[in-house]
Amino acid sequence: MERVAAAESGGLLGRLRRAFAGSVRLKLLTLVLSPLLFGVPLLLLIVWIWGTQGYNQLLVNKVSSDLVTAHQFFDRVQNGVSTGLEGFADSQRLARALQQPVGPDMEHLLRLAAGDQGLDYLLLLDEQGRVLAGSTSLQGQSRADLKVVAEAMEGRSLRGLEVFSPEQLEALNPGLRQQARLETLTTRYGRPTVDGEEERGLMIQAAVPVTDLEGRTLGLLEGGVLLNGNQGIVDRINTIVYQEASLPLGSQGTATLFLGDTRIATNVRLFAGQRALGTRVSKAVREKVLEHGQVWLGSALVVEDTYVSGYEPLTNLAGERIGILYVGFLEAPLQAALHGALFLLFLLFLVVSGLGTLMALRWAQNIFRPLERMNRVMARIEAGEESARVGFTLSQDELGHLSRAFDHLLDSLAARRGELERWADELDGKVAERTAALEAANATLRQAQQQLVMNEKLTAIGELTAGVAHEINNPVAVIQGNLDLLEDILGDQAQPVEEEIRLIHAQTQRIRAIVTRLLQFARPGDFAGYAEATDVNGVVADCLVLTRHNLNRADVKVDTRLDAETSVEMSRGELQQVLINLIMNAMQAMPEGGTLSVSSQDQDDIGDQLGLEGREEDDPIPGVQIRVRDTGQGIAPGDLARIFDPFFTTKKQEGTGLGLSISYAIIQRYGGRIVVDSTPGEHTTFTLWLRRQASYTEQATAPVFAARFLEQGRPG
Repeated sequence: MERVAAAESGGLLGRLRRAFAGSVRLKLLTLVLSPLLFGVPLLLLIVWIWGTQGYNQLLVNKVSSDLVTAHQFFDRVQNGVSTGLEGFADSQRLARALQQPVGPDMEHLLRLAAGDQGLDYLLLLDEQGRVLAGSTSLQGQSRADLKVVAEAMEGRSLRGLEVFSPEQLEALNPGLRQQARLETLTTRYGRPTVDGEEERGLMIQAAVPVTDLEGRTLGLLEGGVLLNGNQGIVDRINTIVYQEASLPLGSQGTATLFLGDTRIATNVRLFAGQRALGTRVSKAVREKVLEHGQVWLGSALVVEDTYVSGYEPLTNLAGERIGILYVGFLEAPLQAALHGALFLLFLLFLVVSGLGTLMALRWAQNIFRPLERMNRVMARIEAGEESARVGFTLSQDELGHLSRAFDHLLDSLAARRGELERWADELDGKVAERTAALEAANATLRQAQQQLVMNEKLTAIGELTAGVAHEINNPVAVIQGNLDLLEDILGDQAQPVEEEIRLIHAQTQRIRAIVTRLLQFARPGDFAGYAEATDVNGVVADCLVLTRHNLNRADVKVDTRLDAETSVEMSRGELQQVLINLIMNAMQAMPEGGTLSVSSQDQDDIGDQLGLEGREEDDPIPGVQIRVRDTGQGIAPGDLARIFDPFFTTKKQEGTGLGLSISYAIIQRYGGRIVVDSTPGEHTTFTLWLRRQASYTEQATAPVFAARFLEQGRPG
C-alpha cells in the first residue's frame, strides 16, 4: 500500500512539474502569489519595526528639543533675577536711600523692591559683605563666603542655583522654611523615603554691586527666589514648551524641578488634581542624571504613568549636581495612535495586494505574447541598440495597439531626448543667470534691512540721550544754586570747608560739560556755528597756543608744517573744536612724552578721498588736507573699527566717548571726511579732508551720521 501511495505521489509531482513548465498561467500565478505569501508578511514586519523605531526616535527628538527650550527659559528666569537686582542697584530711590543712615526706611524700601521683582528675600550688604538691612537675624553677619557675594565684592554680578539649609531659610525669613518643607512620598522604582520630609530649599541666588557715578562700590545687593513649591515657574515652562495643539492625540505635557531626586515644583498630578510634590524620581534616572551627570532622554515611569521624558542635571555655582530639570509628555496616547495607523496601513496593503493579484490573473493570458517581444526590445535598447523596435504585429487588441504605441513611443523618446539635451543646456544657462540676479537682489535687500534696523536703533539712542541730558540739567542747576546760596550765607564761616565747596563746584561744572557734549551728540544742528571762509593755518596755530601749556607739561614736542594757502568754508569755532579734540587725544596717547606732528596742504581734487562716485573727470573738488600724527601707543586693531562709534572710549574713568563722534559729525556736516590710521606701539594719524566750498548735508544728527558712517564703511 505504501509503495502504491509513493508511486501515485511521484506521478502527481511529475504532472505538476510538467504543467508548470508548459503553462504561463501557472508561472504567473506563482509569481503573483509568492510575494503575497512570503514577501508581504516580511515587508509588513519590516514596516512595523521600522515605523515603531522611527516614531519612538521622533518622540525622543521632540522631548530633547523640549528640554532645550525649558533649559533656555529657566536660564532666562535666573537672568531675570540678576537683571532686576542690577536695575534696582542703579535706581535713584536706592541712591537716595543710601545717603541716609540705614534704618526702617531702608527696610521698607527693600521689602517693596523684593515684592516688585518677585524675590523671596533681599539683603543690603556693605563692601565687606556684612548684612546692613533686609534680615534682623542676620544683621551684621558676613556673607562673604557665598560665591555670588564674593563676586559682587569684586565688582561683578553673578547669579546661580544654591541649596539652602533649613537654618539658612529660617534666618532669611521664617516663612521660607515653612514654604520649603515638603512631605516626601515613596513611589514605585524610586528611592525609599527615610526621614519623611525635605526641608532644604533650592534657591535662585544673585548678587550685584551698588556703585556711585564714579564707579566706587557703595555696597552690595543679594537676593533670591525660592523654587520649592514655586508652581508659577514650572507652569510657565510647561506653557512655553507645550503650547496649544503642540501635543495632539490626547497627550499632555508636564514640567518639574527636583531638589536632589525629590519633586519640589511640578505640574505632574497624583489624583484629584493634586500635584505630585514630594515624590521621587526613579532609581535609574537618579543614577544617570545625578550621579553620572548625563541627560536622560526616553520613556520613563513618572509617578504612575509612562512619559516620554527628558531629564538634565542642575548644578550650583561650584559645579555640584544639586537637582534636575524635567519635561515630558504622556506616551500612551501617541503609541495608541501609532499602532492604529500601522494597523490601518497593513489592512490597506493587504486589500490592495489581493485586488492586484486577481486583476493580474485575469489578464495574464493576453499579456505574455506581445510583452515578450517588447521585453526583448527593451533588453536590446538597454544593451545600447537604440534603433531596436517591436515591429509589425497581427494582434488587433489592446496589446497589439500597445506594441505599436510602444514603437511610436520609442521614436518619440529618441526625438525628445535630443530636444531635452538642447533644452537642458539652455536651462542651465538661464538658471545660472537667474541665480546670479536673485543673489544680487537678496544681497541688496539684506543690506537695506540692516541699514533700516540700524537707523531705527540709532534714532532711539539719540532721543534717549537728549532726554537724559535734559533731565540731568535740572538737578545740577538746583545743586549749583543751593551751593552759591550756601557760600553767601556762610561767608567767612565756610573757610573750613572751602576745599570741599571748591570740589563740588568742579564736579557740577564737569556734569555740565558732560551734558553739553551729550546734547551736542543728540542735536548737533543746535550747536552748529556760522560758516565762513576760514584760514586753516590760523586755526591750527590758535589751537596749539590754547593747548601749549598741556603739551609742555606732558613733555610733547610739536612739529608743524603748514603749507595750505586755501581757505575752507566752515565755522572757525567748530574746526577749532575738532582740532583741539584731536590734539588732546594725541597728548593723552603719549603719557611718556613724544612728538606731535601737524601739517596742512592744498589739494586740487579730494573727490576720491571723500568716496564720491560717478563724478566727471573734469569736475574736481578742491580742498585742504590736515594731518594730526602722534608717536604714542597707537590704537588696538579691535578698537580701530569702533573709534568713531558714539559712547565708545578706552578711557573708562575719564572720557564720554563722544569727542570723536562729534568731530566726525562736524566734518561730515560740511561735506568733508575724517579717517584714522594707526600702528600699535608706533603712531596714530588722523587725516581731515575739507572742501574749499562746503557741501552741506541734511542736519547731521547722531543717528543720521552714524547710519551713513556704517553704510560707507568705517574710516581708516
